[in-house]
Amino acid sequence: MADPVDEALAALRNLGTPAELRALADEGFGPREPLPSNAHVHLPPNFSAFETVRQAVDLAAQQEIAVLGVSNYYDYQVYGQFAERARSSGVFPLFGLEIISMQDELREAGVKVNDPGNPGKTYICGKGITRFGKMTDEARCLLDVIRRNDGERMREMIARLRSFFADRGLSLDVDEATVVDLVVRRHGCPRETVYLQERHVAQAFQEALFAAVPSQERFDRFNELFGECKGRLPDIADLIQGEIRSSLMKAGRPAFVDESYLTFGDATRLILEFGGIPCYPTLGDGTSPLCAFENTPDELISALRSRNVHAAEWILPRNCWGVAQDYIPKMRSAGFVITAGTEHNTRNMIPLEPTCSNGPVPKDLQALAWEGACVVAAHQFLTLHGECGYVDGAGIPNPGYATADERIRELARLGAAVIGRYREVCSPTVK
Repeated sequence: MADPVDEALAALRNLGTPAELRALADEGFGPREPLPSNAHVHLPPNFSAFETVRQAVDLAAQQEIAVLGVSNYYDYQVYGQFAERARSSGVFPLFGLEIISMQDELREAGVKVNDPGNPGKTYICGKGITRFGKMTDEARCLLDVIRRNDGERMREMIARLRSFFADRGLSLDVDEATVVDLVVRRHGCPRETVYLQERHVAQAFQEALFAAVPSQERFDRFNELFGECKGRLPDIADLIQGEIRSSLMKAGRPAFVDESYLTFGDATRLILEFGGIPCYPTLGDGTSPLCAFENTPDELISALRSRNVHAAEWILPRNCWGVAQDYIPKMRSAGFVITAGTEHNTRNMIPLEPTCSNGPVPKDLQALAWEGACVVAAHQFLTLHGECGYVDGAGIPNPGYATADERIRELARLGAAVIGRYREVCSPTVK
């Protein structure tokens, strides 16, 4: 039986040769105007707003999202199912990943990067990955380190939470196996694909609390456990999950267990081993004040260049359009590819087309996000044919262009042709 991941990659590779697609791009083939795109969502079994992969892709098709990018943590078997459903729906798939790393020098200096609570802790994304089916030995080794460290941490946090509640008269029958069971039951996924996150654990304990504490007793009981709930209704599951994470699982709290991270260098190396583009997910005014690493556009640009990162992503729903408008055009002018997404990593089912926290995304930023999606599509296509995409295997921007602007524009034209060809082949009625 053919591997669905290999089939997915073969379908993209078989859209044509690079020469054929470049010829189509020269003819102006492909979408002539920016189309709605979302380069970053999490699919189950990651903690996700979606119950199933099919639901995510079907919603994308219904909402006329032309390009949908997945950015899961630490297991990628679901990508075959994602690509298969996307192909039948005419939605172009971008394959990505997300890694949590640590920059020790920034931790020691107390500098926050893109995690508002932990100095030095750095999220980094990979875009346009194409070697997640057949990993290199180095990629497998690094991924195994992440999985082992994360698994040990989740087991210890679960034990500490169980002890915390038992000390307060609540014997909750929750362990690692029951949390995995919850994920498998919700998403119908194989157990071996489940790598637990804090949100999974918080949900399992919230459900156990609701089963153990009658609804009429919850307000007083939960105030005892978490402190004042600030008048929020104690019967709303998502709010109590948030209380469990913030009151019990964060740094300095009773169930906190320090994380073991890859270095930032190892994280970017893993992305490159997967054939991808290292891409910095900007937090922006998702926190206040801004993290010091992102204090100004110029400081952020300089910091990323010094780390050999040449792409940046914005999760627009957590940013106001004023901040996005201040940063994104400056980063693009400095030669950074820009992508945009929504994450969908809570139970809140927001629209798939990214919008800012205070209203629609300005049209110039929409155009830059579409351009970025096209560049990633081109990178994905070229690397599947053994050619250099946006960056090479060392993360160096493709040297075949005179300027960074030319590189981005030409690859975006090629990517638009790739997307146009895909839409023609997979969904002939879509023009």
